[in-house]
Amino acid sequence: MQYFWLIPVISFIAFIITSLVGNKILKQAWIFPVVAIILGLGIYCFGLTEYLQSRFDLEHCVRSSVTGMVGCNYSVGWFSAGVTGKETVDSFLGFTVDPLSLSVAGLAIFVALMVQIYSIGYMKDDPRFGWYYSVQALFISSMILLALSDNFLLLYVAWELVGLCSYLLIGFWYEKPDAKEAAKKAFTVTRLGDVGLLIGILLIWIEVGSFNMSDLFSYVASGQMESWVIFSISGLLFLGAMGKSAQFPFHVWLPDAMEGPTPVSALIHAATMVAAGVYLVARTYPLFVESEAMMLIVSIIGLITAVGAALICCVSIDLKRALAYSTISHLGLMMLSLGAFGYTAAILHLLAHGFSKALLFLGSGNIMHSIDDLDINRMGGLKSVLPGTTILFCIGALSLAGIPLLSGFWSKDEVIVSIVHNRNILFAISSMILVFLSGFYMIRLIIIPFFGTQNRDYSNAHKLPMVMLIPMGVLAVFVVLFGWVALYMPGLPSSFGTFLFYSHPKNFHLEPDIASITLVVTLLSFGAGYLFYVKRISIFQTFKTRMKFLITIIENKYYFDELYQILVDKIVLPIASLVALFDRVLVNDIGINGPGHITRSIGSLIRYHVTGRIYVYLGLMTSGMIILGILWLWIVRL
Repeated sequence: MQYFWLIPVISFIAFIITSLVGNKILKQAWIFPVVAIILGLGIYCFGLTEYLQSRFDLEHCVRSSVTGMVGCNYSVGWFSAGVTGKETVDSFLGFTVDPLSLSVAGLAIFVALMVQIYSIGYMKDDPRFGWYYSVQALFISSMILLALSDNFLLLYVAWELVGLCSYLLIGFWYEKPDAKEAAKKAFTVTRLGDVGLLIGILLIWIEVGSFNMSDLFSYVASGQMESWVIFSISGLLFLGAMGKSAQFPFHVWLPDAMEGPTPVSALIHAATMVAAGVYLVARTYPLFVESEAMMLIVSIIGLITAVGAALICCVSIDLKRALAYSTISHLGLMMLSLGAFGYTAAILHLLAHGFSKALLFLGSGNIMHSIDDLDINRMGGLKSVLPGTTILFCIGALSLAGIPLLSGFWSKDEVIVSIVHNRNILFAISSMILVFLSGFYMIRLIIIPFFGTQNRDYSNAHKLPMVMLIPMGVLAVFVVLFGWVALYMPGLPSSFGTFLFYSHPKNFHLEPDIASITLVVTLLSFGAGYLFYVKRISIFQTFKTRMKFLITIIENKYYFDELYQILVDKIVLPIASLVALFDRVLVNDIGINGPGHITRSIGSLIRYHVTGRIYVYLGLMTSGMIILGILWLWIVRL
C-alpha cells in the first residue's frame, strides 16, 4: 500500500509524455495513458489485497477512534508555516488508504480504464486525439490524488485540477460556440462553490491549527469546537460539494457540460468528478454529524435536487442531457442519504451509480457514433440497428431504476431504508415519488429510442467497432454483480457494510416491507411509461394537455438559466462595473498614481526657482526657518 502514491504519479508522467509527443504519434497517443492506468490498476489491486488481508497488522494502519475505520497513512514533510504569536504549523504531503478512499479510487481507476479503451474507437478521427488523451491522463492523476489525500490542502489542489480538466474537456471542441459557453459556465458556477470550500479550509486551519483531516476529526471529537463553528465550517465545505456535485442551485452547469465528447461525460460528468462532492461530505462526515441542522440542510438540498432533476429528465428529449439530469437526481439522492445518516448506503449507491451511468453514457456514445443524433424523438427502432448496445443500455437503465438483483436495487433500497428510518414522513413520501420518477424516466429512455416507432432511415448507420462494445460489456458485468458485494461473500472479510462503516460495523439488510413497496412503485412507473409511450391511452394524453403549463416550466428547466442571466446582467455586472470604477479612480489614479503626479507637479513648479545663486538659497532657507518657528510657537501656545 505504500506504493499507492505511484498511481497518480504514473498518470501524471503519462500526461507530460503525451502532451510532448501526442501530436507526433497521433493515432498511438492512447498508449501512454492506457498503459499508465493499467499499471495503476495493478498497483491498486495489489494494495487492496494487502489491505484486506493485513490491515490490522500493518505498521502504518490504525483504527480511528472517531470514525471506526482502519486507515493506513503515509506522509512526508511538505512545508512549515506560522503566524506571529502562534506556533508553527507543519503540513505534510501524504495519502490515506481506508475503505472510503479505496472505494472511490477503485471506481475512478476502473471506469477510467474502460473509458480510455472506448475512446480509442470513438475519438480516433479527431485531429486533437493526442491532446484528448493528455487531459484524460491529467484528470485521472488528479482524481486519484483527490481520493487519497489525507489533508485539506492537498485535496484542494486536486479539487481544482479536476475542475480544470473538466473545463478543458467540456470545451474540447472549442470551435463550437455552445461548447465554449458550456466550459465557461461550468468553470464559473463550480468556482462559486470552490470559494466556500477554500474559506472553510482556511477556517479549519485557524481553528485547529492543522490541515490534516485526522487532526480536525480528533479536535471535533474532543468537544473543543463550538457548535456554531462546526456549522459554519461544514456549511462552507458543503458549498464546495454542492458546486462539484451539481446540487441545487448550482445544478445548471452539468447538463450544458454534455457539449464535450461523450466518453468525457461517462468518466468525469457521471462516475467520478461529479461524485467528488459526495465524497467530500463522506470524508468529513465526523464534522457534519456533529451538527443536526447541517445534516437536515444536506437532506433538504439533496431532496430538492433529486426530485427537481428527475422531473426535467422525464421531459428531456436530448439523450445525453436526460442522462445528465438523471445523474444530478442520483447525486441528490446520495446527498439525501448522507443527510439521513445513511453513510454506507450513500457510498454503495455512489459506486453502483458510477458503473451504471458510465455504461449508459457509453451507450449514448454508440448511438451518436452510429446515427449522429441524440434527439430521442428522431430515433425509434434502434434495437434492430444496435442490438448489442440495446441490451447493454437496458442493463444500466434497469439497474438505476431499481430492478431486483442488479446493483442499483441493493444500493437504492438501502438509501430508502435510511431515509424512512431517520427522517420524517415527508422525506419518506418524497423518496417514493423519486423512486417512481426514476423508474418512469428510465423506461422512457428505453422505449422511445430502442423500442419505439422507427422515425428515420438507418441504412447509413455506422458500424460499431468492438473496441467500443467490449468496455460496455465489462461495465455491464459489474452492474449485474456489484450489488452482491452488499451481501456477505465468501472470501471477503465482511460485507460492504462492515468494510465501509462510520462509527460501527453495519451489515446490509434487506427490509422486506420497504423493498416490496419500492419494487411495486418501480413496476407502477414502468406500467405508466408503457401506457404513456406505447399504448398512448387517452387519459395520459388528456393529462399532458391539461398540465401543459407545468410541463412547459419543467421543459424550460424552471427558468433557472434565464433567472441567472438576469441576475448577472442586472446585478452582478453593474456591481462589477462600480468596483472596476472604484479600483481605477480611487485605488489606481488617486491612491497609487496620485502621489506620483503630485510630487511631479510640485517638482515642476519648484524647479523654476532653482537659479544656482547662493543668496536665493539662503533666502529660501531663512524663510523656511521663520515659517517653521512661527508654526512651532503657535503649536506651543495651543
